[in-house]
Amino acid sequence: MSDSTIFGIDLGTTHSCIAYIDEASGKPIVVANAEGDLTTPSVVLFDDTETRVVGKEAKNAAVMYADRVVSMVKRQMGVANWRFPIFEQDYTAEEISSYILRKLAADAEALLAAEVEKVVITCPAYFGISEREATAKAGKIAGLDVQAVLNEPTAAAIAFGMHNDSDQTVLVYDLGGGTFDVTMIEVRDGSVRVVATGGDHRLGGRDWDEAVVNYLAERWQQDTDSAEDPRDSEETLQDLWQHAEDGKRSLSARAEARIMASHAGHRVAVPLTREKFDELTAHLLERTVEYTRTVIGVAAERGIGSFDKLLLVGGSTKMPQVAARLNEVFGVTPQSYDPDQSVAKGAAVYGQKLMIGERIKVEIAKIMGAPDAGADDEQVPSEVKKQAVGEVAAQAGLRDEDVEKFDKMEVTNVASHSFGIVVLSDSEGRDQEVISNLVVAQDPVPASKTRTYATVTAGQSRVDIRVMENSSGDVTVPLAEGRPIGKATLKLSRGLPGGSPVDITFELEADGRLKVTGQDVADPSTEISAVIKTDRGLSEEELRLATARAQGIRVNG
Repeated sequence: MSDSTIFGIDLGTTHSCIAYIDEASGKPIVVANAEGDLTTPSVVLFDDTETRVVGKEAKNAAVMYADRVVSMVKRQMGVANWRFPIFEQDYTAEEISSYILRKLAADAEALLAAEVEKVVITCPAYFGISEREATAKAGKIAGLDVQAVLNEPTAAAIAFGMHNDSDQTVLVYDLGGGTFDVTMIEVRDGSVRVVATGGDHRLGGRDWDEAVVNYLAERWQQDTDSAEDPRDSEETLQDLWQHAEDGKRSLSARAEARIMASHAGHRVAVPLTREKFDELTAHLLERTVEYTRTVIGVAAERGIGSFDKLLLVGGSTKMPQVAARLNEVFGVTPQSYDPDQSVAKGAAVYGQKLMIGERIKVEIAKIMGAPDAGADDEQVPSEVKKQAVGEVAAQAGLRDEDVEKFDKMEVTNVASHSFGIVVLSDSEGRDQEVISNLVVAQDPVPASKTRTYATVTAGQSRVDIRVMENSSGDVTVPLAEGRPIGKATLKLSRGLPGGSPVDITFELEADGRLKVTGQDVADPSTEISAVIKTDRGLSEEELRLATARAQGIRVNG
């Protein structure tokens, strides 16, 4: 394993795992944790002020130390002002997630005797800018060099494409522990193109568990003839969560499970059949079906009217009801594809592509004697490129054709959200603020869109560019449907009449970064540009303090 190996990390809501590309076989390998498991529960126990326990032990401790255990923190990524208070300190979702990342990295380092430094971390396709930045910041706090934040279904499709040479269109249905994505993807010549995507990063297997928890609590009340709600006890609630999850897993293999509900000295055995479980959770499954229908419809509008395979990704797709319902609605037999590991493996493959691409640029620069010779691939002579590929293949112990395959792999995504600015619109004889979207959800990225707007009053000295994110597919959207993600101020020329043109340009990069440019058409020298990072996540000062604090924290499993 070389020092430049880029690891792939599936930072999951309920379970996480880490993978790398084995240089001998060229295949992605998931690394077992210190406990010998291929996935690690995304659960953190604050053992004391300086020690964090991550994984199975933390999950098992949740009943006894409910107020010191954090789970499902991924759902809080990018949420303004969310904090977990303990030991007279407040901890952000980014900092807590960094403990999970450190556990994964430390266990991999111990097993492989190699440093884990560069990583690709995955996130739900439906994550917005703030959630993606929070994911990258979690990696930074953990001391990792985050090369990219990659969409989970895209990662799964990359892993699938590695083992399937034929060109095909796949619908990736990704139901994890806490998030849901559905994505239509074209796999052509080893490259991946996202056609359409949708989902809900607050819908996942945990919601199925919650339905069972509520059922157990109600049955306990009925069988004990008590008005007391066992869910009011934090310890009992954690116990119910654990039993509900265990019961759900049992029902994937058995027709019936008996689940214990214990509270206030009373123990009740609740029978739960697969039919009852399906009834309790049918509304959740139908939400995923509706998202799937929508994505299929959007893909059809974009010229992709059918798909060759329906891939099931994510641990929650192991529930029999999922495949059965999808088959019933869409008339295809879903194919379960490495549901627990494919995302991490795909991230590792993408990391390998990034690493090989950088190595080829370095070799081209050496051959041509110019530091930036490999920057523009089209300007590099074919014989030089071939020589550089050969050098990289020799260094990595790979075949030339394998290196070329990684280098040529392209990953094209779409915007999961729309992005626009706040403007005044004359509606029903009065001005009101609305969102004017420049980049619309499902637009291919990278995307660059320019639109001309006008000043409101004569002599206006500046324009405040208020950038909004929203889920609408329309160009004009009510202000209440968006959320602010940043702002910039453009100073204008003096003495401009009202209605003077102002150009606004949005450039949405493949990594989700949004660059906003404003220009006074009358005076191009007034141009202002800003990279929108989001004002809802960690500030730079908070990031610095969290990173410094994390250095003094012990993380173990």
